[in-house]
Amino acid sequence: MIDLGVPNEKILLGAQQTIYMVGISLIIGTIIGAVMAVVLVLTRKDGIRPNKIVYGILNAVINVVRSVPFIILMVFIMPLTKVIVGTRIGTPAAIVPLVVFIAPYLARLMESSLLEVNRGIVEAAQSMGATTFQIIWHFLLPESSGSLILALTTGAIGLLGATAMAGAIGAGGVGDLALTYGYERMNFPLMLFTVVVLIIFVQLIQALGNFLSRRLRHK
Repeated sequence: MIDLGVPNEKILLGAQQTIYMVGISLIIGTIIGAVMAVVLVLTRKDGIRPNKIVYGILNAVINVVRSVPFIILMVFIMPLTKVIVGTRIGTPAAIVPLVVFIAPYLARLMESSLLEVNRGIVEAAQSMGATTFQIIWHFLLPESSGSLILALTTGAIGLLGATAMAGAIGAGGVGDLALTYGYERMNFPLMLFTVVVLIIFVQLIQALGNFLSRRLRHK
């Protein structure tokens, strides 16, 4: 048995913190990202509800946020984090920058998924008198569900990598174990172990995403 130099309880806590950060951030980020993606699709030039101003502003905001590296974004919005969760450090504090990081990213992926839907389906729905909400809920989302699941899978994997950098504000997680107890203390076995754990997480997320996507595409 290899001695990792860290109590098993700390390793288990790190795994739990990573799952917590990825899970909560993905749920909130998905809701926000989905709203932004739908608005982008609706208000684009050839959309159902064209609106040059709304599309231009939202498109610019998404581009700006996505262009900022996560570590810089995390530090820059610390005042906002303090206002929302009452602290700038710890696992809960990492949720805010993670959501701000992943929401625009998911918005772009979801936008692409929604735009893949055959325009003829939307036109058919309009000819039947469907409202904008009905077109979104009963046509766009169901038709693009398989692709949307893959977008969420990609987002979850991206979040997993971001949680490692969240260790800079004491957020914990597997990545923080690798940096604090592995790299800084030159503990190679621990670094290797955390890499393996992260690889397993990625494989499980990707496998689940692929499975759900196939099921939805076959329906």
